[in-house]
Amino acid sequence: VQLVESGGGAVQVGGSLKLSCTTSGFDLGGDGTITWFRQVAGKGREGVACSSKNFAGALYGAFVKGRFAISTDNTQTTVYLNMYDLEPEDTAVYYCAVGTTPRIRVTTWNWLYLYEIWGRGTQVTVSS
Repeated sequence: VQLVESGGGAVQVGGSLKLSCTTSGFDLGGDGTITWFRQVAGKGREGVACSSKNFAGALYGAFVKGRFAISTDNTQTTVYLNMYDLEPEDTAVYYCAVGTTPRIRVTTWNWLYLYEIWGRGTQVTVSS
């Protein structure tokens, strides 16, 4: 399984970006979980958005506040993260990750160790 993120870049406050995570060897339409995480420089990695076959609907980090949306394309090979109304605090490296364990649930979706496969990340920089 491989994950490749793209779509990062530099935007101004209030701008938008659409990140992509292209998968190979993983069936997004089958079992498993795919999640976007981010890591701000000097801080730990945190969950941004999650889509899973283990529960209904998508989950988002509290800081998202309705500004981001996770989605999958019709071919079930690419996961997107649409980000709107970006703030300087959103500056980070964004990663996508896949986890196949059923232990990823509503209360554990942002536990890093539950994810087996990680992409290399894409940098997002928001300037004021």
